[in-house]
Amino acid sequence: MAGMGLVYAEIELVRGADVVLAQEGFIEPEQIRRCTVQALVDSGATMLAIPEIVRSQLELRKTREIEADLADGSSVSLDVVGPIEVRFQNRRTFVEAIVTPNSTTVLLGAIPMEGMDVLIDPKRQRLIVNPESPEIAKMMLM
Repeated sequence: MAGMGLVYAEIELVRGADVVLAQEGFIEPEQIRRCTVQALVDSGATMLAIPEIVRSQLELRKTREIEADLADGSSVSLDVVGPIEVRFQNRRTFVEAIVTPNSTTVLLGAIPMEGMDVLIDPKRQRLIVNPESPEIAKMMLM
């Protein structure tokens, strides 16, 4: 699903607090709040960015605020929410997300991509699991 050089991937976003509650036996796994979205994949972006509608659907709590610089040179204060578990194929990672109130696009940045050990396949213009570690995510520890 690529158009004009943009790469999109279907990912699942899961409310991290619900995952913990289910693991501890306080809620049933079926009660975990989640949504499946088409995300714009951008390894040049840092974090996961979600629109307000996703924040509301998953009932994510604000953890902090950040100052973000925009392309026009201005800056804006944005909420950071989480934790969110991001799932793609056989991969998952926990991250925070920036809430972009005037957007409808989910943006998958470098931090969640590295956490899941996934890559952009430039030839096919799609997100893939790292072929060098297809069964389990791999990362370098310094």
